[in-house]
Amino acid sequence: MKIGYKLIAEAYSPTEMVRQCVRAEEAGFDFVEISDHFHPWVSEQQHSGFAWSMLAAMAARTERIELATGVTCPFIRYHPAIIAQAAATTQLLSDGRFTLGVGSGERLSEHVVGRGWPSVSVRHQMFRESLEIIRLLWQGGYQSYEGKHLTLEDAQVFDLPETLPKIIVATGGPQASKLAAELGDGIFTTEPRADLVQAFTDAGGDGPRYTEVPLAFGATEDEAAEEARRLFRFGITGWKVQAELPNPVNFDAATATITADHMREAFACGPDTDKQLSVAQQFVDGGYDHLALINAGTDVDGFFDHFAKELAEPLRALRPSS
Repeated sequence: MKIGYKLIAEAYSPTEMVRQCVRAEEAGFDFVEISDHFHPWVSEQQHSGFAWSMLAAMAARTERIELATGVTCPFIRYHPAIIAQAAATTQLLSDGRFTLGVGSGERLSEHVVGRGWPSVSVRHQMFRESLEIIRLLWQGGYQSYEGKHLTLEDAQVFDLPETLPKIIVATGGPQASKLAAELGDGIFTTEPRADLVQAFTDAGGDGPRYTEVPLAFGATEDEAAEEARRLFRFGITGWKVQAELPNPVNFDAATATITADHMREAFACGPDTDKQLSVAQQFVDGGYDHLALINAGTDVDGFFDHFAKELAEPLRALRPSS
């Protein structure tokens, strides 16, 4: 079991993201994963730095903690050749501590380059082609590729690490889990769904299983729930909403009726360790072995202290209930 910390790049400045990564290492976390978006989700967040610059700074400022994207869309806003290069470079800069988390993206960040937002089926085709291109470039040498949606012309990634980054594929259904087994090294989810793990293993996957555990630390449950509502209410809208809305103003409208009580139902709010462990147990029971803790509260340093003193040991001791 590895325990990670979610770096919420939409809620904090780039320098604060690097500071939080350093604090996470000091607090004893095994890894951090950082979001890779162009826009924040809701108007209160007001940040969205460039993930790859922050990762480079994190690699330079830390020694032990593993780094990951959680997650990058490797097409539309980017070309997969750029992601292949960026991930290889980050692996080198971090001395082998980097994991490339990838997903099929959201309109929120991908529409900004003016290439439209394809249907779900087309996005899945583009996702597969992107992973094929990344794998091809990581073989070394000059490579070309001609897919239905993406092409690569006579390209080579010159700086390749001896040990390539693992590719962790975000999944919300059986087809993506099968793709993770075929072209990835593990899966990434935001729900405690055992069926996604089962589809991955049934297709031959045997790598790490990443997920995000929804917590909101604060002095009281009420305070933490309100902070979670203010900064993380988009997180309970569901994937069909999250993937399709174009800008923070649209998410503001879509989440206008979400209350602090709704956040209590989805997040372990407040300082109660037993409640936090109870939420985490659901993901352990689902078969996940890399738990990235989301802190939707704003007492960041208080949460790091709480993790180190109260939460880390019992969290690492969790085992599947059955």
